[in-house]
Amino acid sequence: MRILLALLSLFLFLPASAGKEVRVYKGDSRYQSDILFTVRDGKVYKGKSTYQSDILLRIDKDVIYRGNSTYLSAIVLNIKDKTVYGGRSSLLSDILWTMRDGALYKGRSTYRSDILATLKDGSTQNVKVYRGTSSYRSDLLFTLDGPLTFQEFIAVWYAVNYIY
Repeated sequence: MRILLALLSLFLFLPASAGKEVRVYKGDSRYQSDILFTVRDGKVYKGKSTYQSDILLRIDKDVIYRGNSTYLSAIVLNIKDKTVYGGRSSLLSDILWTMRDGALYKGRSTYRSDILATLKDGSTQNVKVYRGTSSYRSDLLFTLDGPLTFQEFIAVWYAVNYIY
């Protein structure tokens, strides 16, 4: 019984940083120096950092905030289904991106010419994101070393395009 209590108390005091981390690498690189962002516990951090001062974006359910804030004024994006709206809006005119069949489209378009990015799964751990409909290595924007939720992916997409 004492051993069980000791193990239980050990798990209760594990640091919050014990969660999974996904690194976002520039292109097809695996070098530490090419880490653009780290995603952990619903937050996107600058580079390979996980310090609170390096939080670029915070994901809370279907809302993405600037920094570590949860103020309404810090809302950058909000998501409904696979549709991404700018700020707090939910107007059709404010749709930024829509995800369908492994492709991220501009606005609410479904035209092939409006595909901004294509996601290709290199393995269960490697998701590669290409520019447009390409699958050429020269058009590889970034690689994820693990799985992300749709909300986390959108936060990374925003960070790559508007922060990096």
